[in-house]
Amino acid sequence: MIDPKAFLDAGLTLHGHKCPAMPQGLRAGAIAMNRLGVERSGDKTLLALVELGDDHCAHCFADGVQMITGCTFGKGNIRKLGYGKFGVTVVDKATGRAVRVVPRADAQMRTKQTAFFTEYRMKGVPPTQVPDEVVTPLIEMVLDLPEEQLFKVSEVFQHEVPPKGPEIFDAIVCDRCGDMVVETYGRVVGDRKVCIPCQKALLAEK
Repeated sequence: MIDPKAFLDAGLTLHGHKCPAMPQGLRAGAIAMNRLGVERSGDKTLLALVELGDDHCAHCFADGVQMITGCTFGKGNIRKLGYGKFGVTVVDKATGRAVRVVPRADAQMRTKQTAFFTEYRMKGVPPTQVPDEVVTPLIEMVLDLPEEQLFKVSEVFQHEVPPKGPEIFDAIVCDRCGDMVVETYGRVVGDRKVCIPCQKALLAEK
């Protein structure tokens, strides 16, 4: 069984500040993985689909998901769906089996009524400046509250797994800026092989 508490310190180091949303992502990811009976993704064995949008509160949820599942931006096996919601679906790519976990709306609304939000975050105070005595009880609550009080968890279901393309190792050197470019992202302008920014710059010069 994956224990989210075992990943808290590493998650805080990755994330950079204390808040309730990152541990919420830890716990949501752990619940999904335990339902599927899978281990943390060292390669690309899992896919995490987070429903977050842009520029809204509790975006920190995604860092908890990355830490606990091993689905990371660098490995390319986490995707943001842009729904402005806080759910995550974890997919076992070998089988297509998936579980969706989403924080309960009533639990989230209660959290938004705490001093962490009303006295600090909603007044523009950065999370790094919120006192420990305000935020630590929220983190403990997220990690200790009974699962059914904090989350809605789907049954295991089948999810379409995107086909895996070949990993590309070939590259070129841009004739304009000298940067290395993955070959499929190279562009030709006249007799020059260039990167996309240099292509735009050369075309703008014409």
